[in-house]
Amino acid sequence: MGAMETALHGLRALIADGDLRPGDRLPSEGELCERLGVSRGPLREAIRTLSALGVIDTRHGSGSYVSELHAADLIKGLGLTVGLLPLDSIIELYELRRALEAHAASLAAARVDAETIARLDDLLDRLEAVTDDEALSELDNEFHSAIADIAGNDALATLLDVLRSRSRAYRIFTTDDAAQIKLLSDAGHRSILRGLEARDPVAASAAAAGHVAQTEFWLRKHQSSPQG
Repeated sequence: MGAMETALHGLRALIADGDLRPGDRLPSEGELCERLGVSRGPLREAIRTLSALGVIDTRHGSGSYVSELHAADLIKGLGLTVGLLPLDSIIELYELRRALEAHAASLAAARVDAETIARLDDLLDRLEAVTDDEALSELDNEFHSAIADIAGNDALATLLDVLRSRSRAYRIFTTDDAAQIKLLSDAGHRSILRGLEARDPVAASAAAAGHVAQTEFWLRKHQSSPQG
C-alpha cells in the first residue's frame, strides 16, 4: 500500500470509528502525519481526495473539517466517475436505474397529493408539445426528478439524478427513430402518472420500470456517442 493510500485509509478509519465526527476540525498536519505514519505530501493528497468526494470540507484560512456526511451529499460524488462512463457501462447501470425508478414511483404513489398530480399533468402537457431535443431532455428529467422528490428519500433522489445525468448525454431523440421514441416515451409518462393519480404503487412501479426498459432498448439499438 502506497503512502497516499495509507493516509486515506487512516483518515477514513478516524472518521468511521468516530474519532473525528461531522463538523470536527481535522488535527494539524503534523499531528496527523505522526498518527498515520506518513509525510505531508501523501496526507494532503488524501485530504484532497476526500474533499472531492464530499467527506472533508476544506475552508480557506480556517482548515479542513469533516462534512456533515449526509448520504445524498456523498452520493453526488459518484457523478465525478459516472459522468465518465461509456455507453456499455451506462447500459449496465440501467438495470439498477429500472429498479430504483420503480421503487421511487411506488413510494410516490402512496404520498402524492392532488396539487402535485395537477403539476405533473401540466408538465407532461408541455413535454408532449415540444420536439426540440434539449427541451425534451430537460422536461423529461424534471418529470422523473419530481417523482423521486415526492418519494421522500433524498439519497434515492440523488442517486437517480446521478444515473440519469450520464444517460441524458446520449441523445436518442435525434436518431431516425425519434418520432416513435417520443410517442412511446409520452405514453410511458402518462402510464406512470395514471398510477400515481390512482394512488396505486404497483401500477406506478410497473409503469416506471417499463418506461426505463424502453429507454434502455433504444440506447442499445443506436449505441450513439454522447453529446455535451
